[in-house]
Amino acid sequence: MSFHQVFDFLRDLNQNNSKDWMDENRKRYEENRDFVIDWANNLMAKIGKADPDFKAVTGKKAISRINNNLMFHPDKPVYKDHFGVEMNLSGGPSGFYIQMGLNHNFIGGGIWSPAKDQLEKIRGAIDYNGDELQKIIDKKSFKDTFGKLSEQDQLKTAPRDYSQDHKNIELLRRKRFAVMVDITQKDILSNNFDKKVVDQYKKMMPLGKYLNKAVSF
Repeated sequence: MSFHQVFDFLRDLNQNNSKDWMDENRKRYEENRDFVIDWANNLMAKIGKADPDFKAVTGKKAISRINNNLMFHPDKPVYKDHFGVEMNLSGGPSGFYIQMGLNHNFIGGGIWSPAKDQLEKIRGAIDYNGDELQKIIDKKSFKDTFGKLSEQDQLKTAPRDYSQDHKNIELLRRKRFAVMVDITQKDILSNNFDKKVVDQYKKMMPLGKYLNKAVSF
């Protein structure tokens, strides 16, 4: 089996997005899900060789549910059009995520939505040594791959207890400390997809380690 069959399944599911169709094709879904789980297990073994701090979980735990949460998003279809795999980034709260599907495919990492106490700790780390984080995100290979940290939902002014003229005010104003890079179905179907994912993981490692250290205090 390969990702070719995965995309075939997702296309059929997208055209017949209903519980009745899924029930009739449950075995096919399970075969594709199990393929992605096995792929995730193999990927994590490769990542573990690149990062001694990485803590592998089972592929079954890493794979996201294919059902949409209709309680909070009643307008969405019953099922997603992608498979998602999520794991830790360098053994801490930072995450590493791969989305593979019909539309938006990407690799992302960091802390997308830090809890209040995590955000306070990250800002404390920036106040103490924001230059280290700035150096990480200014590295050419990092910028060429990911661009900037997410600017979504950032504050327009300084957070409470911090001066507007703080030298790292642009970092302090952020509420999301994550990056992502788009990938294509062609990338996913290529023979070197695993290598590409591991390479992106390694580029995110310094960010993950900084954030993990920040929230651990």
